[in-house]
Amino acid sequence: MTVRASATQFAHPRYWPTWLAVGLLRACALLPYRPMMVLGRLLGRMALRFARDRAHVVETNLRLCFPALDPAAIQALARRHAEALGMAVMDFAIAWWWSDDRLYAVAEISGREHLEQAMANGKGAIFLTAHFTSIEISGRLLADMCPALPMYRPNNNALLEWVMVRNRERHVEQTIPRQDVRLMIRTLKQGKGVWFAPDQNFGAKGHVFAPFFGVPTSSNTSLSRFAGMTGAAVVPFVVLRKPSGGYLMKIKPALQGFPSDDDVVDATRYNAIIEDWVREAPEQYNWIHRRFKKRPPGEPSAYHP
Repeated sequence: MTVRASATQFAHPRYWPTWLAVGLLRACALLPYRPMMVLGRLLGRMALRFARDRAHVVETNLRLCFPALDPAAIQALARRHAEALGMAVMDFAIAWWWSDDRLYAVAEISGREHLEQAMANGKGAIFLTAHFTSIEISGRLLADMCPALPMYRPNNNALLEWVMVRNRERHVEQTIPRQDVRLMIRTLKQGKGVWFAPDQNFGAKGHVFAPFFGVPTSSNTSLSRFAGMTGAAVVPFVVLRKPSGGYLMKIKPALQGFPSDDDVVDATRYNAIIEDWVREAPEQYNWIHRRFKKRPPGEPSAYHP
């Protein structure tokens, strides 16, 4: 699927529910920020009540990562996470359709100098982030500051894929499907940036087990490989929703001595960075993902008896 495809290709009735959802989201973009977030919280509360399988995943992840919390605290954090997920839907509308003036009225950036220093080396930069609920905002803000292309996982819904790519590419030069490693390497060698979030469960290839909140976790080794191949700086950054409303982008200095010669050491290092962010805003991390799906040999499933 490419952005050059025509909307007329999606006239079949099977796409009508998706068109309706996109139309409603586009209408939400006309609202002021605070009403959008109120609507998002309500949407999140309703959605997780019906998605019991995902609710189980959320609660399991929280119990594994925060074993000191009692059941009532886990339930309360899960409810706050549901609200954050609903607000994340509104973030798509903001990232895709809001003007710069509207966006920057609610967005703050800290550490811009670290981005500028990394890009000045001429070898490109891997902007290391994670799957927080303001992830779509992070790509929009990053692309406004430098020529950075986001990597993404293609969507199974062909229409939704077309809508997402088309609207993202209103703000960036190009998007990079996750499997297109050649394009990522070429982008870095051109001295550009790449938005990269490796914090999801990976299968047998390209992973090691490294601790995440003390839990051995299947962790992607491609960050080390890409940085080693290109000499690109690795710059951690995240966008978190502020308690008072709006967003804060936090950019850290480029990692020194990265990559090492040990994939487990590297994965442990970036997992620790993500942990620090999670502790700042635990409800905003993407707990609906089966982060602990793959287990070390001999360990039982984290999500099933």
